[in-house]
Amino acid sequence: MSFTLAIVGRPNVGKSTLFNRLVGKRLALVDDQPGVTRDLREGDARVGDIRFTVIDTAGLENANDESLPARMRRLTERAVDMADVCLFLVDARAGILADDIVFAEILRRRAGKVILAANKAEGAAADAGVIEAYSLGLGEPIRLSAEHGEGLNDLYSFLLPIEEEFKARADANAPDIEVEVGDDDPDAPRPITADRPLQIAVVGRPNAGKSTLINQIIGEERLLTGPEAGITRDAISVQKEWDGVHMRIFDTAGMRKRAKVQKKLEKLSVSDGIRAIKFAEVVVVLLDAEIPFEVQDLKIADLAEREGRAVVIAVNKWDIEDEKQEKLRNMREAFERLLPQLRGAPLVTVSARTGKGLDRLQAAIMKAHTVWNRRVSTGELNRWLSDMIERHPPPAPQGKRIKLRYITQAKTRPPGFVVMCSHPDKLPTSYSRYLVNGMREDFDMPGTPIRLVMRGQSDQNPFKGRRKKNAGALKKHLGSLPKAKD
Repeated sequence: MSFTLAIVGRPNVGKSTLFNRLVGKRLALVDDQPGVTRDLREGDARVGDIRFTVIDTAGLENANDESLPARMRRLTERAVDMADVCLFLVDARAGILADDIVFAEILRRRAGKVILAANKAEGAAADAGVIEAYSLGLGEPIRLSAEHGEGLNDLYSFLLPIEEEFKARADANAPDIEVEVGDDDPDAPRPITADRPLQIAVVGRPNAGKSTLINQIIGEERLLTGPEAGITRDAISVQKEWDGVHMRIFDTAGMRKRAKVQKKLEKLSVSDGIRAIKFAEVVVVLLDAEIPFEVQDLKIADLAEREGRAVVIAVNKWDIEDEKQEKLRNMREAFERLLPQLRGAPLVTVSARTGKGLDRLQAAIMKAHTVWNRRVSTGELNRWLSDMIERHPPPAPQGKRIKLRYITQAKTRPPGFVVMCSHPDKLPTSYSRYLVNGMREDFDMPGTPIRLVMRGQSDQNPFKGRRKKNAGALKKHLGSLPKAKD
């Protein structure tokens, strides 16, 4: 059992930089402009031998209406309530501002334990700001430089008694656990556990409802939402046991057309979303029911397929659609026509606002994951290949017949197959597509990416000339033996 530490403070005091320093990775987006972070981001942090969970929060704004800054403040206050320790960060170079005094009073009332730290404290120019931090009445400030990694030893001294307290509490409440050890099947799909949950990325265009959908799945307002497009900037992950299955769901920034992405911050957000796709096992492409299958939607789905992820197409805002049956029929036809590489992938309709259709979405995700892990025996594959060749033989370019000798499955996640054949470079792409489509239908692998590799095999008999070679070696060996005496 480890404790949770929330980093709070005004915008642009270096909270995300310190978060990245503590987790040892560049997880949070960092930019010179204030207000980059909007959602709560959690990470596994380490200072020396102390391990804990750290939460990066949005900058505290002095607003209480329904505006975006006010919603960000309420989300940060929620992090303060749920954290065991709050690290209140101030800017040593800017000094103590009026907002710092207001937020110090909020933390004094709401937080159980507060550690004060003056960031950007490298050099003599920050001395005055560090001394001024004493006026907040939160004890001695830690002199930090998140950018250069200075002051972490002092932070360690503050965290050590907290870690010892939580460790003692965990030891007192720890139950006795019996562990059964058994043999694991290397070819079996990995077990989904709380430590290794199923990784899901929700992607789509801006304002498709990705954050609202995830909030509905986890049953709480964990992610910042609103009518404004492009609220989400970081790829934020949340963990949830959904119908008995442990899942980690990534909320990503909306991806616009590349030509429209000009600002550096938006480029960083899109790169973060692409990275989430690469780490995911199942990608949910969320469409807007009013304008489904725009060019950008197709590019996002194609990206997920090229990365080899299992894909589920979800159509949001279905509750406001009038002609549901006709709309669904048209969407299925467009899906088969515009995304042939994902033929048969699940297409489900949901309403992130009301929660309708989430049971179908969960079932589609689990089915896509099962297909993504599917393995077919070599015997089944070769019987299937013989039938496919008999039904439609491969072409004979320039009169040279292409022989498909055998097929085997080389990998899963996604399924990958190798066909040994003669003249693989002359086999047309259309015939490979014929085999892939037949594989989808005959082995029940709809929608998942299938990798089919043609590998050359020589027609030459490997045993040709071997008898003559062996006979010569035997004759030489017999000649070297000593002759028997009469």
